[in-house]
Amino acid sequence: MPTTASFRRPAWAGRNYTLLTAAAVVTNLGSHGALIAAAFAVLGTGGDGGDVGLVAAARTLPLVLFLLIGGAVADRLPRHRVMVAANALNCVSQAVFAALVLAGEARLWQMMLLSALGGTGQAFFNPAAEGMLLSSVDGEQAGRAFAVFRMAMHGATLGGAALGGAMVAAIGPGWVLAVDAAAFALAAALRALLDVKHIPPRAPGGGMLADLKEGWREFSGRPWLWGIVVQFSIANAVVGAADAVYGPLVARDHLGGAAPWGLALAFFGAGTVVGALLMTRWQPRRLLFVGTLCVFPLALPSAALAVPVPVGVLCAVMFVTGVSLEVFGVSWMTALHQEIPEDKLSRVSAYDWFGSVALVPAAMALAGPAETAFGRPEALWGCAVLVVVVTAAVLCVPDVRDLRRRSRPVTGATPDKDSGSADAERPVGGLG
Repeated sequence: MPTTASFRRPAWAGRNYTLLTAAAVVTNLGSHGALIAAAFAVLGTGGDGGDVGLVAAARTLPLVLFLLIGGAVADRLPRHRVMVAANALNCVSQAVFAALVLAGEARLWQMMLLSALGGTGQAFFNPAAEGMLLSSVDGEQAGRAFAVFRMAMHGATLGGAALGGAMVAAIGPGWVLAVDAAAFALAAALRALLDVKHIPPRAPGGGMLADLKEGWREFSGRPWLWGIVVQFSIANAVVGAADAVYGPLVARDHLGGAAPWGLALAFFGAGTVVGALLMTRWQPRRLLFVGTLCVFPLALPSAALAVPVPVGVLCAVMFVTGVSLEVFGVSWMTALHQEIPEDKLSRVSAYDWFGSVALVPAAMALAGPAETAFGRPEALWGCAVLVVVVTAAVLCVPDVRDLRRRSRPVTGATPDKDSGSADAERPVGGLG
């Protein structure tokens, strides 16, 4: 018979980590269903695809504009308070959105405004949440903790999208938006319980601009950091355009419609869950070198769509891509955790997020003209080649190749040029 001790959580899964993971699962379940619901809410008012794009863009624009400010605020104020405030804003905006849809009174400008409020909340939430998560674990099990967190998030993403689609069909988009508002309220309540006594008080700063400059020095002083962020600025942009614009078109013209494309995306999501599971056991020593090698498969979906390959092959490609990309994701979080001082985590995270999303809107806008100018297969091959080129380029950075896993995160505020070899930790469960 199993004993009570058999069900105890691991030593690395402390109270804050558990609360953060539970809250992330709740919000991911709600938010990914709400993305589907928002699109159908726009269409339900008589809008078209262009209107859906406007509502999506209204959310993305403030996310880009306020990310850096959000990072500075999260390093100046208690991070859990920033997270709770952002969740409260998202809760209110989604509740109003739901009420308008349920009453049949939603207008395009109202939906755009409410989506913009949601994006603003996300801009403040993301850096605070990443900083809080990175500070919630320590020691040599940090990589395993991040892998379990990401596995839970990806599982909730898959479940949220599937459940949200079914709920939109069964009860309508308005009620799904209302559920998302309730999810934000529950997540805010969980995050309000976070214990921040272990985080040292912030030293008085010289204002918002000084905080941003200090964060920039921390970011720009580490070649491995800004090199990979630049890499993903380009990779995320071209892959986002391929998935959001070209993927549905290829599916319509060659694969049999939306269902096969949805199946391929589900296989990608399943791959991320499996990749996170893999990283609970494998802790490569040269974490950024291994992680960056695993970015090369990100070019495969664009190449597969360019051919185009049969649905079964595309699903296999998407699954492998999800697995490999998750190896990078966990390695990246581990590197940030061990190399960035705690008091600058949110600002560095904000620069990371900003780089990751800044070029996506432009790539989406240019996808159509690029297809007209060069043809769809040629545009997709171009996406694949760009991913390979920028990933190969970042491997030329010595710190990316040489950075080793540490047993403890750094505590100093100045980037260390010799950080690649100091205090190397023996890998667990695999070799880098």
